[in-house]
Amino acid sequence: MSCNIPNPEELSAAANLGSALIVRYHEIALKGGNRAMFEKKLDLNLRSALSSFSQVSVRRIRGRMLIRADAPAKRMASAAAKVFGVSSISTAIETEPDLEAIGEAARAQVGEILRRHFAGRELVRFRVTSNRAEKKFPICSTEMNQQLGGLILPKFPCLKVSLNNPEVEVEVDLRPEGTWVFSERLSGPGGLPVSSTGRALCLLSGGIDSPVASWLSMKRGMRVDFVSFYSFPHVGPQTRDKIIRQVENLMKWQPKSILHIVPFTPIQEAIRDLCPAAYRTVLYRRAMQRISSKIAKRMKCKVLITGESVGQVASQTLNNLTVIEEASYVPVLRPLITFDKQETIDLARKIGTFETSNLPAPDCCTVFQPEHPVIYGQIDEAHAAESLLELESLCMDAVRTTEKLHFPERT
Repeated sequence: MSCNIPNPEELSAAANLGSALIVRYHEIALKGGNRAMFEKKLDLNLRSALSSFSQVSVRRIRGRMLIRADAPAKRMASAAAKVFGVSSISTAIETEPDLEAIGEAARAQVGEILRRHFAGRELVRFRVTSNRAEKKFPICSTEMNQQLGGLILPKFPCLKVSLNNPEVEVEVDLRPEGTWVFSERLSGPGGLPVSSTGRALCLLSGGIDSPVASWLSMKRGMRVDFVSFYSFPHVGPQTRDKIIRQVENLMKWQPKSILHIVPFTPIQEAIRDLCPAAYRTVLYRRAMQRISSKIAKRMKCKVLITGESVGQVASQTLNNLTVIEEASYVPVLRPLITFDKQETIDLARKIGTFETSNLPAPDCCTVFQPEHPVIYGQIDEAHAAESLLELESLCMDAVRTTEKLHFPERT
């Protein structure tokens, strides 16, 4: 016989109780004297992520944040789950610190989860877990678990207590600040809140790697802006559109950003015409580092981010990486330096950038590619090749004519 689940109307008392999101964080909780700064950044980023909802309030309680808004809790949870610093989120019923009221809320939570996930099941393993941080409550956690089980089980004959391997777990968070009942935890991305560790500039190409590198940088608390190099007419407008679309994908994970689109054709044509063919790609990338460094200094970005990985392509040998980085005026971080391609692809799929990366649009580094690129580049040879160019003038012209786009778009 299948489980007899009461209609929502039979559990209507809980519907009149308040609903909220409980937001948990892990790494922030390990901080010492500057923990309040990280919590404030998380608070601001949550408010930004939920700005499309009305009457949003975010309240800091010990080790948690409590969010209320005039909106369905599950929609809010989906938005908040893309905020770095969040380890998990629960949609909760807020109730009075009274056993009968807690039991009413717990029955509502069980009824909802059984309807959504276990309809037709004859047996569902179940337990209650209480966190009694409010020590004035008259019974201990173990006794509360037992008494709440006694209030829940008669309503749902399909439930069987299983302390070690439950399929449904109702949790009660009883604190001095309030009492909340919930039954599920939605995972967040973890890490640190965006903007808590500084500002970075990511060299964003049309490939798979650099969007993933920028995401990993956001996870470490960096506010990431972007610079991309556009070689029109050697690449078409679809390349520019692809980069903009990729930034829009990444903006789901941080409140705001700027994209700098640099006209790169004059530099590439000069390198093609005047420099050794084998060094073209290395020289392209050195010019990109110079230009990006100038933009980073103007934008107060502390580091450059690239999607480079050791040995993945000819320009990413240890020799060539050293030659390329030597042209930068600011430190260069490479979050993917030890990743293999499949690891990067798997993460790109998870964060929602893979499909855009796979759109057919050529990258500027494919323009005038040499047949036999240098593998073991040398800094003195790169300097000798660059001495044939009016490099500083070319780079300054590129910076001066750079297009700057704001995300979200300014109104």
